[in-house]
Amino acid sequence: MRMKNKVVIITGGGKGIGFGVSKAFASEGASLVLTGRTPSTLEQAKEQLESEYHVEVLTVTADGSDEAAVKNVIEKTVERFGHIDVLINNAQTSKSGVLLQDHTKEDFDLAINTGLYATFFYMREAFPYLKESHGAIINFASGAGLSGREGQSSYAAAKEGIRGLSRVAATEWGQYGINVNVVCPLVETPGLAKWKEEYPELYAKTIKGVPLGRFGDAEKDIGRTCVFLASEDASFISGETITLQGGSGLRP
Repeated sequence: MRMKNKVVIITGGGKGIGFGVSKAFASEGASLVLTGRTPSTLEQAKEQLESEYHVEVLTVTADGSDEAAVKNVIEKTVERFGHIDVLINNAQTSKSGVLLQDHTKEDFDLAINTGLYATFFYMREAFPYLKESHGAIINFASGAGLSGREGQSSYAAAKEGIRGLSRVAATEWGQYGINVNVVCPLVETPGLAKWKEEYPELYAKTIKGVPLGRFGDAEKDIGRTCVFLASEDASFISGETITLQGGSGLRP
């Protein structure tokens, strides 16, 4: 129960990778705040988490690209729990699979607004409370940006922007005891299954490049790592990018 009495905000926490991360934190006793754009998805996740793990879950419908909506999430969190200990920026939408030359400005804006701007808004609004708790921020980036994967131009641009933002925050906010890290997961999700169906050649190329021969599990592989990064065990780790990609994230 390493996260008992801790309050954790997880964007996109009602499904996919976010829900796997939510389960990992719930299993450690954390109180959760789940955000997303679909109320029914959030409520279903809340019911399952509270039933299985007996933790308190607050759901707040929000689009991270909406500055006012993000402010509301932070306000609702503090109203309910009084403090914030961990912020996890996971949610992101993009036109994955669309080649660079086929991107429109609207396609590019989608990735930047829902990824980079959303992460910025949440970090800025949560900062006063994380400063009080000497908390942790975990931002999600991607191997798409690290290795320049085909069909991922706007997504990679947003994710690399998030990495830059995270490194600056680690520098500026270290004095307040806030550690800021980035994880780059490669995970089996419903979205990935859809991508496999629509772009089978890109999918095959991706899995062929994973030395461990599989995609990660959202709870066991990604969620458990996030729990570690949010725990006292990782209090001296900050400004790092951790690739959780079965060996495909090897870098010099």
